[in-house]
Amino acid sequence: MEDAGLHEHEVRPLISQVEAAVSVAIGAALPALAGADPVVRRSEFADFQSNAALALAKRARTRPAEVAGAISEALSRRATAPVTEVTVSGPGFLNIVVEDSAVWNQVGARLDSPRLGIGTPEEGRRTVVDYSAPNIAKEMHVGHLRTTIIGDCLARLLGFLGADVIRQNHLGDWGTQFGMLIQYLDEHPAVAWHKDELDSGDSPVSALDALYREARAAFDADEAFADRARARVVALQAGDEATVARWREIVAESELAFREIYDRLGVLLQPDDSFGESSYNAWLPAIAQELTEDGIAVENDGALVVYSEEVVGPDDNPVTLMVRKKDGGYGYDTTDLATIRYRIRDLKAERLLYVVDSRQALHFRLIFEVARRAGWLTDAIEATHVAFGTVLGPDGRPFKTRSGNTIRLMNLLDAAVDKARATLAEKDPDLTRDELEQIAEQAGIGAVKYADLSTSRIKDYVFDVDRMVSFAGNTGVYLQYAHTRMSSILRKAGDAPVEVDKTVALSSEERALALGLDAFGDIVTEVGRVLEPHRLCGYLYELAKQFTDFYEACPVLSADEPVRSNRLALCQLAARTLRQGLDLLGIVAPERM
Repeated sequence: MEDAGLHEHEVRPLISQVEAAVSVAIGAALPALAGADPVVRRSEFADFQSNAALALAKRARTRPAEVAGAISEALSRRATAPVTEVTVSGPGFLNIVVEDSAVWNQVGARLDSPRLGIGTPEEGRRTVVDYSAPNIAKEMHVGHLRTTIIGDCLARLLGFLGADVIRQNHLGDWGTQFGMLIQYLDEHPAVAWHKDELDSGDSPVSALDALYREARAAFDADEAFADRARARVVALQAGDEATVARWREIVAESELAFREIYDRLGVLLQPDDSFGESSYNAWLPAIAQELTEDGIAVENDGALVVYSEEVVGPDDNPVTLMVRKKDGGYGYDTTDLATIRYRIRDLKAERLLYVVDSRQALHFRLIFEVARRAGWLTDAIEATHVAFGTVLGPDGRPFKTRSGNTIRLMNLLDAAVDKARATLAEKDPDLTRDELEQIAEQAGIGAVKYADLSTSRIKDYVFDVDRMVSFAGNTGVYLQYAHTRMSSILRKAGDAPVEVDKTVALSSEERALALGLDAFGDIVTEVGRVLEPHRLCGYLYELAKQFTDFYEACPVLSADEPVRSNRLALCQLAARTLRQGLDLLGIVAPERM
C-alpha cells in the first residue's frame, strides 16, 4: 500500500520516515510543542541526527539535554519504525539508528521502481527554460558554454521531475548587421559560405563571421557601400522578398553549425526550440503602446522609457529601461519584454528560467519589474534569472586566445577530447582505435560538462583540461569510471534476477552506500527547486566514493548467498542511480572505459 501523498512509483526516503517518527515523539513528550520541526539530517555518528532539542529547549524553558532525553524516551517507548536505537550526545543531539531491515527494504523498493522511487513534484508545471542563445552568422564561443550546459541540465532534471518543459533558444538573428552582411554577399557572389561549398570540417558560421568582418570594414571605409547596406536593412525590416530569402539562408546555415555543437555536447535543443529575436519583431510596437497606455512607459527627450520604481543608479535617480529609441527603433530591452509577455500569455508558462550570465542581472531585474507592473507577471508565476559566472583561463582571467580573441567552443571541446584520448591511451594501450575514439569523446565531453556543472554556477571557474580528465578526484571521468566498475560486476554476474533478503546484517560500507542511494530523490528534488546542479554533482561524487569503499571491503561475486544477492542488489541500484544522475547532467555513462 502506497503512503498517502506519494506519486506513483515513489518511495518514501528513510529520512522522511525518521522525521515522522521524531515528530510523533516530540508530540508525545512535549504536547505543547507538537508540530515542531524535527531537524533531522544525516550524521557521521549514526544513521541520522536530530537537533530538535536545541531549538525547542528555549520554548520548553529547560535544558536541551532534558528535552532530548524526553524525546529519546518517547521514541524508545513507542518503538517507532524504522528507528531501532536512539542515544543522546553532546548538548542535546539525538543520534538515531534505523533497522537493517528498513534499509534493505529501501534498496528493494527502489530497485522495483522504474523511477528509482523518485516522485514527480513538478508534475504538469509548464516551465520555459531559455538557454544557449548564440548569434546567427557568428561562432559559438566559450561564452556560450555555461548557458548551454547549465540550461540543458535544468531542462533534463525538471522534465524528469514531471515539469512540462519548453526549451527556448533565443537566437540573435535580427539587427543592422544583417543588412550589412546580406549586401556584401550579394556584391561578392563568388565567396563560399554554404556548408556544401566548404571543405570538410569547415563551418558556415566561421565563413560568415569572416565575411561579416570584411563587410564591416567596407562599411567603415566606403560611404557608398554603407548607404547600400543601410538601404538593405530597411528592405529586410520591410520584408523585401529577396532580402528575407537571403537572411533565411544565413539563419539556416548557422543553425547547421550550431547543430554540430549541440549534437556533440548531447544537449536536447532541437531546431523547433529556436525562437529568435526576429520572432518578436512585429509585436514591439504593441508592447510600446500597451506600456504607454498603462502609464508605465513615458516620453523622455524623444525616446520612450520606463523609470524603475525599484532600482536607483549611482546618481540616486531611477534606472531607466529603453522601450523605444529616439529614431523609433527598438532594442533588446523591448524584445525581452515581448519575450516574457509571449511566454506568459501564449505559452501559459508557470515558471520562467533565463539561463544567462550574471552580468545581465540588472537587465533581468528591470524586465521582471516592468512585467509585474504591466500585470503579465503575477505572483502565481515564477521568473528567475539563473545567473552564472565566467569561464577563466589558466591565468585566472576570462578565457581568451593568445591574440586576445574569444575562444571557439568547438576548439575547447577538441582540447578536452584530445587530452582524454592521450590519458586513456596511456592507461589502457590495448584499446582498439575505434574504442579509444568513442571513449575519448565520451570522457572529454563529459569532463567539460562536469567541470562546469560541479562548480557553483554563480562562481567563475578555471578551464583546466588536465584536471578535468583526471581519473582521480571530483571529475566526470572519475564518475564514468565508477559506472564502468559497477557495470563490470553486473556483467560477470549475468542476468539472473536478485532477491533482497531483509534479514541480512549490514556492514558499515553496505549501510553507507544504501543510505546514500536512498537520498538520491531528495537531492534531485532539491536541485529542481534551487536550480543548483553542483549539488547533484556533489552527491554523485560522494556516491561514487561510497561505492568504492563498498567495492574494496565487500566481495560481491565470491560471497555466499544471501549476502551475494544483497550486494548485487546494491550494485544494480548504484549503477542505475549513477547512470540516471549522469543522464540528468547530460553526461554519458559508459559500460567500458
